[in-house]
Amino acid sequence: MCLIVFAYKSHPRFDLIFAANRDEFYERPTRAAQFWDDHPDVLAGKDLSGGGTWMGINTQGHFAALTNYRDPSIERINPPSRGQIVLDYLTQNKPPAHFLDHLHSQSSPYMGFNVLTGTPDTLLHYSNISGDKTRVEPGIHGLSNHSLDTPWPKVERSKSELASLLRADSFSEDDLFAILKNDEPAPANKLPQTGIPAELEKQISPIFIKTDGYGTRSSTILLIDKQGNVTFEERRYNESTEAFEEPNRFEFTIRD
Repeated sequence: MCLIVFAYKSHPRFDLIFAANRDEFYERPTRAAQFWDDHPDVLAGKDLSGGGTWMGINTQGHFAALTNYRDPSIERINPPSRGQIVLDYLTQNKPPAHFLDHLHSQSSPYMGFNVLTGTPDTLLHYSNISGDKTRVEPGIHGLSNHSLDTPWPKVERSKSELASLLRADSFSEDDLFAILKNDEPAPANKLPQTGIPAELEKQISPIFIKTDGYGTRSSTILLIDKQGNVTFEERRYNESTEAFEEPNRFEFTIRD
């Protein structure tokens, strides 16, 4: 994922309201979200190059999502796929803190990443750049390719739009997807300084990215209400457009 915005335990109906865009090279093959044949409790898309996934949930209510940490100065020799981290969490069913403690001890070979791991009761954030494991407090949060709640324009814009949406009496899933379709670039004087050229920084500064070879490949909405009912919807986009294929939608109730 390259942008995640979510409300955690801050809504009268939902424990989690999660909306995210996955940005990737168009040529990288992926499989649409589904329950996996080899892990039938796991609902997630699949990176067909690395074998892992960028976000997902299992039927016990464990969910995870990962973003890359953008820093071109970081170098690793033959780094493992970061998508395996999310898959490991979804299949091992360890408490989030225990999983992250183990991950911390094994995290140095990876390129930079952030990962959110949790259940409806506990949500944690970890980055192998800072090495910090932190509990996510109730509220509205955003995560892109830096640290949790780093005030990049796309993060601040999406958090503001989600806050505004949740102040209304009701909202729809289409309303959440609309937040993720904002393709306005950040002003030049507010662009992050991550070590890549300024023109490229501008091209990838919108919430929804469209470039010749790289862009927003899919958007995902995950809702978990206070009764443990889960709604998961993924929309996969045609290259460089906001036109999407038939959405993948799933509903289930978390089981013990």
